[in-house]
Amino acid sequence: MRRSLGGSRGFPGFGAGRRRPLRETFANVLVFELDAGIGDALKNNQVDVVFPVLHGPPGEDGTFQGFLEILKMPYVGSGVHASACAMDKVIAKHFFHDAGLPVARDRVISRRDDIRAAAQQAIAQLGSSLIVKPARQGSALGVAFTNNAAELEAALKAALAYDERILVEERITGKEITAGILERNGVEALPVIEVRTPPGSWYDYEHRYTPEFSQHVIPAGLPEEQYLRTQEIAKQAHMTLGCRDLSRVDFIVPDHGEPVILEVNTLPGMTPTSLYPEAARAAGLSFGMLVALLVKRALSRAGAIL
Repeated sequence: MRRSLGGSRGFPGFGAGRRRPLRETFANVLVFELDAGIGDALKNNQVDVVFPVLHGPPGEDGTFQGFLEILKMPYVGSGVHASACAMDKVIAKHFFHDAGLPVARDRVISRRDDIRAAAQQAIAQLGSSLIVKPARQGSALGVAFTNNAAELEAALKAALAYDERILVEERITGKEITAGILERNGVEALPVIEVRTPPGSWYDYEHRYTPEFSQHVIPAGLPEEQYLRTQEIAKQAHMTLGCRDLSRVDFIVPDHGEPVILEVNTLPGMTPTSLYPEAARAAGLSFGMLVALLVKRALSRAGAIL
C-alpha cells in the first residue's frame, strides 16, 4: 500500500488482533476510533483507504460514508444511499416489497402514536405473536418478542428509546438463516449458514458477540430448493438496495415455502464469532484473503472520487 489503511472501529473484538489479517497484505495498517478527531486523524496519516468496522448509527447508516465521500476517501462497503436504506428496516422493506421479495407482514408505529391504541391495532392486523424492532438499529438492540397486548406495549416503549419509529412484524416460525454476499466476479452468494441458539433463546446481542453462545451450521440444513432460493433472494436483496462489495442478508426460513427476509447488513460483523468471515472461509477465502480483496476493491475506486 502506498501510505496507510485506516480501520474505524465500533464493535467488540476489533483491535490489534484484527489488524493481523490486513497486515498479511498491507504494510501500514492503522486503527482509529470514530470520534471528533477522526477527520484530522485520517488526513494527517495520509490514509489511502478506510475499512469501516462499525455497527449501527452513525457508522452503518450512511452518515460516516457521507463523511468519507466529502473527504474524497475510498472505503470498503456500500455507499451513502444503500447504507441508509439498508439501515432503515421500514424503507428497506418497501424496496423488497416493490421488487417482489418475500417479507413478513408489518405495521409501523411512531413516537407520535397512542401506544396502547397502536398496540391493539397491530394485534388486530397481525395477530398476537409479534416481533418489535427499532427501525434504525443494529446488533438486535431494542428487539423484543411479544405474545399479548401488555407485552407489546412494554416492548414498544422500550424500543422507542432507540428510535422514533418501530417496526412491528408478524412472527414467523422457522430456522434462523443468513446468506453472505461478496462481489468479486459478479455478485456471489456465499455458503448459507444456519444459526442455532440454546432452547428459549434467540440470536440477540449476547448470543452474537459471546463465544460459544451460538452454533453456526455450514452449510445450513435446508432442502436444496430452499437453500438455492435463499441465495438467490439474498443476491436480489443486495442488488435491490444498491449495496456494494459485501453484505449479509438475514432470513427466517419456515419448514415449507419461501425464505422471509429479515434485514440486510451492509457492514457484517468481523469479530472472531462473526458469521460473514465463517461463510467466506467455507467458500475458500481465509480472513486475510477476504479483507485484502475488499480493500483492493475499495482502492480500485479511488480514481473515480478524486
